[in-house]
Amino acid sequence: MVGAGGAKRLVIPEREYTLSFVRSPGPGGQNVNKVATACELRFAVGATRLLDDTGKERLRALAGRRLTLSDEIVLEAHRHRSREANRQDAIGRLTQLIVRARVQPMARKPTRPTRAARARRLEGKRRRKDAKRLRARPSLE
Repeated sequence: MVGAGGAKRLVIPEREYTLSFVRSPGPGGQNVNKVATACELRFAVGATRLLDDTGKERLRALAGRRLTLSDEIVLEAHRHRSREANRQDAIGRLTQLIVRARVQPMARKPTRPTRAARARRLEGKRRRKDAKRLRARPSLE
């Protein structure tokens, strides 16, 4: 499936996660007190086939405090009033996490300053030194 901008959209198989619906927190009156519309999504990081081992480690790092001791990511979605909208929100947030975990960060190549850059740096230091020396009180000698 192709998404906006021509980028391929990740589709997570339903067997990879579990959904449960609970009552939403916060204000909302009768609807919030009667209907379980908030979605709780659980995703087992170790069991997924969507990522390799390094990708799983990146996903664990990205998950932060949403990662449980049993190696599950728990996402709660309760922004919307309907169950379906909260379900889509939770799945969308999980998809974003997995897409970010799939991207391998670029390795940093150590560099050194050029000879001209070192000369510019030293010239700037010399100018600052001279300006400060001129601000000082003249010696009595």
